[in-house]
Amino acid sequence: MILRDLSAEIGKLLTAAGKTLAVAESCTGGFISHNITLIPGSSVYFKGSIVAYDNSIKVSFLGVREETLKKFGAVSVESVGEMAAGILKNYEVDIAVSTTGIAGPGGETLGKPIGTVCIGIATKENIFAERFQFSGTREEIIKQSTKKALELLFSKIK
Repeated sequence: MILRDLSAEIGKLLTAAGKTLAVAESCTGGFISHNITLIPGSSVYFKGSIVAYDNSIKVSFLGVREETLKKFGAVSVESVGEMAAGILKNYEVDIAVSTTGIAGPGGETLGKPIGTVCIGIATKENIFAERFQFSGTREEIIKQSTKKALELLFSKIK
């Protein structure tokens, strides 16, 4: 399924359920939000997003704990879960999706090669976070990360 179609299906589900969405992005740099807002009528369910590229923004605006960043790093299921929970709370929405990762071509660290991406989904009931390994160019990794985030979002709304 292409990104636009997936975004449209997410919009239909959110609208039918009367739910709202917010997005916290790091490695995807706003590409998830871009795809969500390509859909006419997305203002009904999409409240907004933040591109939290720097760790200080993750801490101050999303509530990621300094201890989490020190212990697990910004690219971790722990950090991405806190990002999703933070935007869920701050934007007062029903569901939130977050991403953090290493799109390359630099930035890899021991145990976190280029293409390592963590995606989080938060609702008022629970937080889901998972780590993925993508490959390709920077743009390809961003697109793959966005598609996976939208797929996970779709599965959690459905």
